[in-house]
Amino acid sequence: MTSSSGNTLDDEDTLKILIATDIHLGYLEKDAIRGNDTYVTFDEILKHAKQNDVDFILLGGDLFHDNKPSRKSLHNCIELLRKYCMGDKPITFEILSDQAVNFSTSKFPWVNYQDENLNISIPVFSVHGNHDDPTGADGLCALDVLSCAGLVNHFGRSRSVEKVEVSPVLLQKGSTRIAMYGIGSIPDERLYRMFLNNQVTMLRPREDESSWFNLLVVHQNRSKHGATNYIPEQFLDDFLDLVVWGHEHECRIDPERNEQRLFYITQPGSSVVTSLSPGEAVKKHIGLLRVKGRKMNLEKIPLQTVRQFFIQDVVLRDHLNLFNPDHPKVTQKIEAFCQEKVEEMLDEAERDRLGNPQMPEKPLIRLRVDYTGGFEAFNVMRFNQKFVDRLANPKDVVHFVRHRECKDAKDEENINFDELLSRASAEVMQLRVEDLVKQYFATAEKNMQLSLLTEQGMGKAVQEFVDKEERDAIEELINYQLEKTQHHLKERRVEAVEEKIDEEVSIHGLNMCFMRVLTPLSSSSAAAVRGQEEKIEAVK
Repeated sequence: MTSSSGNTLDDEDTLKILIATDIHLGYLEKDAIRGNDTYVTFDEILKHAKQNDVDFILLGGDLFHDNKPSRKSLHNCIELLRKYCMGDKPITFEILSDQAVNFSTSKFPWVNYQDENLNISIPVFSVHGNHDDPTGADGLCALDVLSCAGLVNHFGRSRSVEKVEVSPVLLQKGSTRIAMYGIGSIPDERLYRMFLNNQVTMLRPREDESSWFNLLVVHQNRSKHGATNYIPEQFLDDFLDLVVWGHEHECRIDPERNEQRLFYITQPGSSVVTSLSPGEAVKKHIGLLRVKGRKMNLEKIPLQTVRQFFIQDVVLRDHLNLFNPDHPKVTQKIEAFCQEKVEEMLDEAERDRLGNPQMPEKPLIRLRVDYTGGFEAFNVMRFNQKFVDRLANPKDVVHFVRHRECKDAKDEENINFDELLSRASAEVMQLRVEDLVKQYFATAEKNMQLSLLTEQGMGKAVQEFVDKEERDAIEELINYQLEKTQHHLKERRVEAVEEKIDEEVSIHGLNMCFMRVLTPLSSSSAAAVRGQEEKIEAVK
């Protein structure tokens, strides 16, 4: 398919798909300056879908920034989806696969445009991301709410922690047929292990495999953050034609060919800046994908409502002709130099904004200063105050970093800021709640070990309590394990004597170790656990 513009590409055999990922609705929604950024850009994305008369929208996860979106986030999202995606426009493609399998986790296991009670003009298909993933006893997420309301088709979800079997949504328009695979966010280490153990299966269409255009949307780490904390591209099946990669925020939307597996990868990136890092400074785009037969064309559409972001690095040791660490007024000179750099970025932002009234007025500016070599940091708060009315991030304009000096550091002059910062973030990423729980019990005394509950289950429950604000996660874990234990005792016909039960389940020390873990959490959860302790005593 050629890359020419206009409607010459659009006919009864061409499927047009708008692709976007990582919209992060609700990010900084309480910020006076940036609070509405995500909603304004989501409006622009949906407007592009309507103006381009697409067949459907494909989202690659993290539609919401928070696992439990605020009422404002949900309200604005529903308002925009209803505004742009509902109407009388006929749907010109059909679904050939078993929808009860594709949407098995939904209470309404069929595509929303086929619901007799709904009038859908642009269907939205989406996998979940790591920010809006399913949690709690019922395993629900925000996308399930939108799915139940008939606004989004949530697919690509796997309930098993042992294996993943991906059944594609089979679409047809005219003579073009697409097998659309989805893998919603799964902890990278777990999915990596599944791939290694050949526990990830991509089911192929039964009829004429070679006639299908195979499209996969995933939401995982693409760049390596640790030994197994990412998904190598080579793990994916070689029959794929295009992979839409979510989760990574840097926009690399132009299809990149994987020479080993011979498929293409498009990485749309996020539509909002959520971290002041170099990858986020790349111009934000969404994609208009056209598929006809086995050929594709991806047109990138620049987003005009995204807040500008400029970032620069300054290594003070590279300017020894300007700064002498031993000079009494060197700090004032450095501050004046940094102010000049910020002014340059503000001028660039002003020029870039000319002719684009949709772009927010105040840009994001970040200056990273490496002050290794005997230099001192100046007062950042005082410095930031100089730009308080001109920036969208007046509290964190300057970021000081110090390169860790080694005794035989040969490459001190070539400082890699990305490596420096990513190393720090990787270390933080590895310090997870479940690891802390595992480490606690690994070093605990024998009478403090878990016997009724597993470390894995306990770690998962505490992680959901902390990260996802699932207040009932620990109580639900205890209830589940308690019922399982009671069932086991009944089946084994264990005599209702304390010594016999102790011997059967080795429950000694359970209460104490639980209270140790819960002490720093909350009194309400501790009270819930105490209620469960009474049940345990009742079992005895």
